[in-house]
Amino acid sequence: MKNNILTMGVDVGGSYVKAVLMSYDHTTGNHKLIDKQTEKIRKRNPKDVVVDAVDMILERNKLNYDKDIAYLASTGEGEMVQKKTGHFYSMTSHARGGIFFAPTAKTVVDMGGLYVRAIKVNDKGKVLDYKMTGQCASGSGQFIENISRYLGLAIEEVGEISLKADNPEVPSGICAVLAETDVINLVSKGLSTPNIVKGINVSIAQRVVKLLGSLNAESPIALVGGMGMNAGMIQAITELSEDPKKKAMEFISHPDAIYSGAIGAALWGGFRYHKLKEKKQVLTA
Repeated sequence: MKNNILTMGVDVGGSYVKAVLMSYDHTTGNHKLIDKQTEKIRKRNPKDVVVDAVDMILERNKLNYDKDIAYLASTGEGEMVQKKTGHFYSMTSHARGGIFFAPTAKTVVDMGGLYVRAIKVNDKGKVLDYKMTGQCASGSGQFIENISRYLGLAIEEVGEISLKADNPEVPSGICAVLAETDVINLVSKGLSTPNIVKGINVSIAQRVVKLLGSLNAESPIALVGGMGMNAGMIQAITELSEDPKKKAMEFISHPDAIYSGAIGAALWGGFRYHKLKEKKQVLTA
């Protein structure tokens, strides 16, 4: 049986489609990220966006889907991925993706577009326990995206701008509507953009830290999902977690954090591929 195979993972979120090509080595566990593609859905049909993202990766790597890809796994809104081998639950995929980025992590925090999940994992990326926020936009990446648009910022700028804050003010609104109203008021008061953005990051970071406390999370902690690339968010979480009476928590981020779900799906797909092969061999022996 071939030990090294090519798998793909596609994570369909509310705003973006993330797709990856992985080399999966069943014998050594030496899995590699070969290629990646992010596509913003905008007003397009998500099914068409998925096709475009997968085709771009295949074309760049001169691969034929039917001949070269052993397993294509979906996660997130999996029904949008028509040409798939199997589907994996989003939490399961992000947990495995977190371990790919940070093999020593004992907790993975998936900071996505709709909610935040704190997940206890073992060294294989298996979910042991979890806590998550409700689907309130003010505690999500979608909220940051909406506010950044209002402030005239690209989503990629938010993290670095937050680091320039010197006197942030945290929005008091609990729900997205009230929080956005707070931000509008802060702008009218003349508060600087860095201080507004840092306040937003702190507001969401407070929820993350509360989740970690309720989960009794263990360190190291991998920060994944779109907000896992936000340097200002990472700074806010780290600052809020500091406690002179306790051992400092280690937070691990990665520049490809937005691909955690797609990577996890691709890796679980490789695992399932080999398990099915082994079962078939036993049955035919």
